[in-house]
Amino acid sequence: MTLRMSTLFLRTLREDPVDAGLPSHRLLVRAGYIRRAAPGIYSWLPLGYQVLRNVEAIVRDEMEAMGAQEVHFPALLPREPYEASNRWTDYGDGIFRLKDRKGADYLLGPTHEEMFTLLVKDLYSSYKDFPLSLYQIQTKYRDEARPRAGLLRGREFVMKDSYSFDVSDEAFLISYDAHREAYIKMFDRLGLSYVIVAAMSGAMGGSASEEFLATAENGEDTYVRCTRCDYAANVEAVRVPAPEPLSWEGVPEAHAEPTPATPTIESLVDHLNDKFPRAGRPWTAADTLKNVIVTLVHPDGTRAPLAVGVPGDRDVDLKRLQAQVEPAQVEAFHEADFDAFPALVKGYIGPGALGEKGTSGIRYLLDPRVVPGTRWVTGANLDGSHVIDLVAERDFVADGFIEAADVRAGDECPRCGQALETARGIEMGHIFQLGRRFAEALDLRVLDEHGKLVTVTMGSYGVGVSRAVAAIVENAHDDLGIIWPREVSPADVHLVATGRDAEIYSSAERLSTELESAGVRVLYDDRDKVSPGVKFTDAELIGVPTIIVVGKGLSDGVVEVRDRSTGERENVAVDAVVAHVVRAVERA
Repeated sequence: MTLRMSTLFLRTLREDPVDAGLPSHRLLVRAGYIRRAAPGIYSWLPLGYQVLRNVEAIVRDEMEAMGAQEVHFPALLPREPYEASNRWTDYGDGIFRLKDRKGADYLLGPTHEEMFTLLVKDLYSSYKDFPLSLYQIQTKYRDEARPRAGLLRGREFVMKDSYSFDVSDEAFLISYDAHREAYIKMFDRLGLSYVIVAAMSGAMGGSASEEFLATAENGEDTYVRCTRCDYAANVEAVRVPAPEPLSWEGVPEAHAEPTPATPTIESLVDHLNDKFPRAGRPWTAADTLKNVIVTLVHPDGTRAPLAVGVPGDRDVDLKRLQAQVEPAQVEAFHEADFDAFPALVKGYIGPGALGEKGTSGIRYLLDPRVVPGTRWVTGANLDGSHVIDLVAERDFVADGFIEAADVRAGDECPRCGQALETARGIEMGHIFQLGRRFAEALDLRVLDEHGKLVTVTMGSYGVGVSRAVAAIVENAHDDLGIIWPREVSPADVHLVATGRDAEIYSSAERLSTELESAGVRVLYDDRDKVSPGVKFTDAELIGVPTIIVVGKGLSDGVVEVRDRSTGERENVAVDAVVAHVVRAVERA
C-alpha cells in the first residue's frame, strides 16, 4: 500500500536535536524515524518501524536459510537460571532487576543463554536430536550507565540471538562456521561495510569469539588490521608479542637518584637527559616504567586496588583493561584510596611497593613487554626520587602479566611481525565459541551414540538489529540526509508531485497506482500546500533510494528520476518510468 505524506504520521525537523552527536542519531530523529522517550529508550515511528522490520526480515531469511528455527522467550525472566550460571551476580548493576508482589526476584533479559539451555534440556535427551540451532529476535534490556549515541548505545534494544547445540566439539565447529557464513550474507544484504575481527569473549566466556564491525569513523570500537597478512582484531583482543628475555650480566646495580619536580613522564625524561646523560642514545619515555593504580569493583560489591605496569611511552587503555578483568568494573584510584595505602607515594610509585610481597600488598600486573632482563627507570617510592637500572626479575617481580597498554598504528602484528594499522567500527554482530560453560552450569547432558551421558557443546551468536538501523545510516548518509540501501529502505520510490496544476497530481496518482501494481513500494508526497523546496528537502532527508519528480516536465511527457545515492538525474518518459524503476529495483 502506498504511503501518503499527507496522512503519514511524520514530522521532519530542520534543526538537529540538541542531545544528538552522531550523524545516525541526528538524521533518524530529524527524518522522523525515531523519537526519544527517555535516556537510551526510543519510540519507533511508522517509517522507522518499517526499516526495523526490513532489517529483521533479512536476519530471518539468513537464519532460516542456514537451518535455524525461531522461538521467542519472555523479556521478564526469573532469577534462578541466572543464579545457576552466576550471572545474576556477574552482571552487577548492568541489568534491570525487579520484584513481584510476592517478593520473588526477576530481571529484564539482557541475553538469554540460560533460557535457551533450559529449553533444550527440557525437550531433548539424545544425540539423535542434534545438531540444533535456535534463534529469536527480541527486545533486550541493559542498564547502561551512560546511554548515548541514539540507537547505538541504548537501554532497550532489539537483538537477534541464536544458539547452536552439538554433542561434540567437531560437530560444533560445523555449526559455528554455518552461523559465520550466514552473518556474512546477512551483513552483505544490509549494505554494510564491515570487517571480521578477533574479539574478547568477556562475561560470555568461551574459548574464542569474533566480532563483525561496521566500519565507521564514529565507532566506539577500535580495531587493528595488519598491513600485510589477514590478521584483524579488536584492540581488546590484541596479544602483544613479548620480546625475548635479556641477560643482565654487566648491568649496573639499581640506584635511586633525586628527580625533583618530575610528576610526568615527559618531565622525568628531560631531567634524566639533563642530569644523567648516557652514551649511545638519549633517554626516552620507552625507558621508563609507568605504574598505574586503579580500583576493581567486583559484582558482589567488594573493592580491591590493582597496579598495572606499562612502558612509559604507553598509556593504560581502560577498555582493554576492563575486558581483561570482567566481570569486575574498573574505577579510578582516588585521593582517599591513597590515604588507605601510605606505602604508595603518588607520582613516584615503584615495584618495591607493589605486588603480594611489596610494602603495599597491592596486586601488580605487568605489560608483556616487561620481560626478564629489561632495564627501567621507575618510581623509588620516595617523593622526588626514581630508580635507574632497575632490572626485571633481577630486582623485581610482579604477580603476573596483563594486556592493558594502548595499541597503536605501527605496532607489530602478532601473526607476521609487520606493522598494524588502526581503524574504528561499530559492533554489529558477535559470535562466541561458548563451549560447555552454560551446559555444565545447567546440567544439559544427553546420551551419545554409545549410551554415555555427554555435556552439550554450545555456540552463541548475536546481531544488533535495532543497532543495524543506526549503523547503516552511519555508513550511508551525506550532508542532505540518509541514503538507504534499497532492501532496508521504507520504500523503493519517493514520488514527489510539485506545482499547482491538478493534472500533475492526477498523473502522480496514476503513477503511484501503476508502481504499486508492479510491486514497487511507494512513498508519495501528495501534500498540495507544501512548497517544492520543502518536498525536495524532505525527500533527500528521508533517503529513499529513488526519487521521482512529477512537475513541469509533465507537459513534455517526462518525469525526473533521481538516484539518491549518486545524485544523478534523468528525464524519463511517463509511459516508460514504471519499467525503468522496476529494473532498478530488480538490480538492487
